[in-house]
Amino acid sequence: MITLNRVTRITLTTVFAALLFSAAGSAMAESKFAQNHPRRHQVNHRLGNQNRRVHNQVASGKMSHSEARNIHAEDHSIRQEERADASKDGGHITKAEQHGLNQQENGVSHQIGQ
Repeated sequence: MITLNRVTRITLTTVFAALLFSAAGSAMAESKFAQNHPRRHQVNHRLGNQNRRVHNQVASGKMSHSEARNIHAEDHSIRQEERADASKDGGHITKAEQHGLNQQENGVSHQIGQ
């Protein structure tokens, strides 16, 4: 059995911790990049705009709370699909996936009105 002195154990622990934090930092940077990928950003920006429009419609009395709830559920479904698409390709979505998501958002957008 190998016994390590105190200094060696501390050194090994420090090296291990540095490697661990380095790997975590890389994963966080990759995750941040993936979330800011231009196609994902465009899709998610549209979802945010639609959310704002729904809230404005409810506040002005032009949309009921139940209608808003249904639209939010549809937007949530689109967001889940966007996340699933991105998880298949390292945080990116393809142009075809973006197109399909935008088509779905167009349908929801028409429900919101002006």
